[in-house]
Amino acid sequence: MRKANFLLLALAVSAPALADELLESYVTRLGANDHFNSSGQRLTSPALIIRQDRANFHKFGMRDPEDQSDVFFQDANNRELLQQFLSQGHTSSSAYRIIVNGQPLIRVNVYRSRQGDYVDVDIVGE
Repeated sequence: MRKANFLLLALAVSAPALADELLESYVTRLGANDHFNSSGQRLTSPALIIRQDRANFHKFGMRDPEDQSDVFFQDANNRELLQQFLSQGHTSSSAYRIIVNGQPLIRVNVYRSRQGDYVDVDIVGE
């Protein structure tokens, strides 16, 4: 009985340390301008489209009405790592198709874990 209680106590104490930390969450519209790079080439990668959205927001001041600000992607280095952050996240392939083929409203959640930062993306409107 004592061993079981000790085990439960040990799990309860260590559980918060194992949880991933939500660093930031924001909503943004992936508008027409976000689907083209600075050279006018069409982007076909979800990561590049989201990265362009944040560059348009922070660097070029091109914003869609629903775009919310964020702190994490103000840093150009974090924008460059977006592909890596997305590959470590849990975004569905259907969400990726909608991002590439449409102009959805998305929620971007940025997390920190023991394995490193990652990003999850959800479609919240079209």
